[in-house]
Amino acid sequence: MRKTNKQYDSIIEICAEIFTKKMKDYGSAWRILRTSSLTDQIFIKAKRIRTLEETEVNKVGEDIRSEYIGIVNYCIMALVQLELGYKENTELPFDESLKLYNKYFVLAKELMQNKNHDYGEAWRDMRLSSLTDLILMKLLRTKQIEDNKGKTIISEGIDANYFDMINYAVFALIKLENV
Repeated sequence: MRKTNKQYDSIIEICAEIFTKKMKDYGSAWRILRTSSLTDQIFIKAKRIRTLEETEVNKVGEDIRSEYIGIVNYCIMALVQLELGYKENTELPFDESLKLYNKYFVLAKELMQNKNHDYGEAWRDMRLSSLTDLILMKLLRTKQIEDNKGKTIISEGIDANYFDMINYAVFALIKLENV
């Protein structure tokens, strides 16, 4: 588990660095997006990963690794939007954005540690394509919950799905880093 924590922290640094750079380039323009729009952005990235895994043809140039990083970052944005709501006035100070970003990464890591304990690091024996498929399944579940106006009968909420997608994407990135 110590190895996983170290690898997870390394991935956090990579994702946070890209989030930080994009915040400097674009500011908090993403704050105008509703969570359903963020879900669709994540869906686009996951579908592209699946297409690249199946066809092995990349015509855009961005690699699978960057798409998984995008999934992590969009999931965190979605969690922030769930907390704050979307705003027509998109201004969110840089420091506050990073504070919220880090808050959700810490919560995702805590969830990963608990689940990783109970599941015995089963993800290490999974195929990369299975992680992609699990993200796609979580996306379809999220879309269904969104279509049900956030109501569930027995299932976890939208936030739980975003957290799981973060962790599946981090696991995928760890696997990619160690190929």
